[in-house]
Amino acid sequence: MHLRRAGTIVLTIGGLAVAGGAATARAADPGEQIARLQAIKHDLTPPERKVDSRLAVDLHNRVKAGTAEVDIEAAPGSGLVARLQALGANVRYASPRTGAIRAAVPMSKLATVAGWSEVERVHEAARAMTASLRPPESKDVRAARRAAAIRAAAAVVTSEGDVTHGADLVRARDHVTGIGTKLCVLSDGVDSLADSQAAGELPAVDILADQAGDGDEGTAMLEILHDLAPGAELGFATAFTSDASFADNIEALRFTAHCDVLVDDVLYYNESPFEDGPIAQSVNAVTADGALYFSAAGNEGNMVDGTSGTYEGDFRPSGRGIGKFAGDAHDFDPGPATQIVDPIAVPSGGAVVTLFWAEPLGHATSDYDLYLLNASGGVVDFSQDVQDGDDDPYEILGTPNATGLRLAVVKYGGEPRYFQLSALRARFRSSTAGVPAWATSGTLRGHAAAADAFATAAAPAATPFDVVLVPGDPPHPSGPFPGVFTALQAPEIFTSDGPRRMFFPAPVTRAKPDITAADGVNTSVGGFDPFFGTSAAAPHAAAIAGLVLSGNPGATTADVRDAFNATALDLAPAGVDTRTGHGLLRADQVLAYTGATPQPLVQAQAPAVTPATGDGDAYLEAGETGTLRVPVTNAGDGTATGISVTVSTGDPLATVTPRSRAYGDLPTGANTARDFTLALAPTYPLGKRVRLTVRVTFAGVLSPTTATFSIATGQPATTAQRFAYAGPPVAIPDDSALGASVPVPVTGVGYASKLTFSIDGATCTTTTPSTTVGIDHPFVADLTATLAAPDGTTARLFTGVGGNGNNLCQVVFDDGAAKLLASAPASANPFTGTWKPEQPLDGLLNGAADGTWTFHVTDDASRDTGSIRAVSLSLTGFQ
Repeated sequence: MHLRRAGTIVLTIGGLAVAGGAATARAADPGEQIARLQAIKHDLTPPERKVDSRLAVDLHNRVKAGTAEVDIEAAPGSGLVARLQALGANVRYASPRTGAIRAAVPMSKLATVAGWSEVERVHEAARAMTASLRPPESKDVRAARRAAAIRAAAAVVTSEGDVTHGADLVRARDHVTGIGTKLCVLSDGVDSLADSQAAGELPAVDILADQAGDGDEGTAMLEILHDLAPGAELGFATAFTSDASFADNIEALRFTAHCDVLVDDVLYYNESPFEDGPIAQSVNAVTADGALYFSAAGNEGNMVDGTSGTYEGDFRPSGRGIGKFAGDAHDFDPGPATQIVDPIAVPSGGAVVTLFWAEPLGHATSDYDLYLLNASGGVVDFSQDVQDGDDDPYEILGTPNATGLRLAVVKYGGEPRYFQLSALRARFRSSTAGVPAWATSGTLRGHAAAADAFATAAAPAATPFDVVLVPGDPPHPSGPFPGVFTALQAPEIFTSDGPRRMFFPAPVTRAKPDITAADGVNTSVGGFDPFFGTSAAAPHAAAIAGLVLSGNPGATTADVRDAFNATALDLAPAGVDTRTGHGLLRADQVLAYTGATPQPLVQAQAPAVTPATGDGDAYLEAGETGTLRVPVTNAGDGTATGISVTVSTGDPLATVTPRSRAYGDLPTGANTARDFTLALAPTYPLGKRVRLTVRVTFAGVLSPTTATFSIATGQPATTAQRFAYAGPPVAIPDDSALGASVPVPVTGVGYASKLTFSIDGATCTTTTPSTTVGIDHPFVADLTATLAAPDGTTARLFTGVGGNGNNLCQVVFDDGAAKLLASAPASANPFTGTWKPEQPLDGLLNGAADGTWTFHVTDDASRDTGSIRAVSLSLTGFQ
């Protein structure tokens, strides 16, 4: 089987492990290995035939050691999660939408899982990469880099793309900042989000629950969005839990978080070039709903710059074989000569190689195989899955750090098909031995090629990229900063090209990429300073779209595309081309084309109440009335006129009069307030908060806005009651979105006036595992913790804390604290003291406190494990 782990494709055949082509056990002769594999194929049991054939080899050979990380196809609601956990599997993600499950299953139990009737297929876990040119880091290296970046923090950093795209000119000329839009990112993670916020680089970010991810590319992309469109709201979800999770998060960001513009920089290796797979289908769903979707075109090279690592075309039989006892190798030479290999120049660190052919996903009847050979023709690695009618037309392998490598494609059975062979981040280059290379355009694939997505190519904003990616590449270009982009700009030599030829459900050729934007820009995030790759280009284009929507609310995808296409700077070669699409975006020219009207956005702020009748104390109580002051602010870009505010409670025991008031006009950035009367009935429950709905109307398309607030009533008690989790330690699943929960039952409080939450512990230590701390974990930065009230309302306590620090012990979360726990350095471990939660605990007190509270922890990175041991909450009632 092939598993993508830590940047290495691992091949196991018949119990022999080969990493990057080098055997880690005494390898048999390649011909002997192939013969063994072919014999196994004929003897697979029905459950084994449900399993990816590379996994089936190990099942057939009774391999029991270790675990296999797999994607399980099953119907929604199949109930497999609990059954998998009972077998000792670590369920990393379960899609409520499709039923797909990502899990690490013990090899000794894989046959059992495959035998369940609810299981349709079991595949190796799909892996992905971002479109950044930054090398991967371990968790420890990343934690050290973050700590150094915090120490070195200085002035706010602004992307050079703000100037080169003319976005700064738009904000000054048109007074449009992104107000009224929500821009959302899907990438690896947002580890440094709290650091960026503390430094003034980012505002609040709406992160999908337990989807903060692992890494920092998401933080860097969010900073680019905010630099160009500072008035826009921001959101985030990771794309790296699994391909099913990525697809789910795309739809959740649109349909639950209400994002207007989405942008990602991720490619899953199993995304087909020839049809819209599950991720692309989710992109199609959100664009059909009116969202704009931007995706990185990729950094895999192009034909114009001689950096292509892609070959695409019809299969031509050569009449020759490679290593099987059956099979016909493809002839790469279109002329009279025969050439059954294509030489590749491999960059340092190797490359992932994928093979797809034009058959529907899940229905491949033709069986193709992929071989990696050395200069002498020896088989270094191979991928020869079985395709017999219910499989994907897909093979994958990894390359070692070696020279003289060649790839071969063999049709083992079936019909000649159109196919794509891609050596990602490598190049098809003629060998020193005189073997000519054959390459084509069409590298761009997957969801970036969705019909209504904006696939974004890259051009440098400032200094050129300073790394030779593959020897023999042309020089990297530079950008115009501090000037603006012109039509003379050269794109990045690594940006992936199109077009994308689709076969299913009907043949069509899509002109991709769509547009080009800036990379090579600075952010405050360490490792992304500068930030190169189409990962940086896509958020620049997305931010410009946000400015268009801000000045033209209601603009459609077609409107934005028309404006982009009409105003983009046409780069060489002339016309719409396969490397840069319609050309480079200039925000100032786009908005000159669309026009822009600064929009007012009037929003209610937190009301305050002053008792007007009653016993003379400072508390509004049953039977009393109070003066309710309701302020509003014009947070928009234009003057607001005709403002009116309506306040309601929905509770017959709490009434507001008058129902509405006129507020007049309000310039941008200004605020004002009006008074209402709030009356409580004599039977109003002690301490129950009044839930206010405040609706603000004004002249403008962003009207109305609605907000909800809670007004405290009753006199708080002077003492608190403590309630603790009383059960045994609960293990936190490693790298799992499911996480672990513990209950804290509460009785006899009624409504509460104040809440603090504690992660307890008798003796605080950095030792792991520890039986004396509240949460033992050797890498607290992996954890995200939330607290849920009995009514289901949640508040996030912390995420991404303390770099590589260990353990939480005697930690108190209190809304009155000054700092977030995320600001604590790793050297402060074991983490202790009083800290401000990331989301206010006060928001959990709108319902009755009696019932079961739930503390939930997820671990979003692999390798380190721990447990919840001792937690409690303190609730103050009323007198």
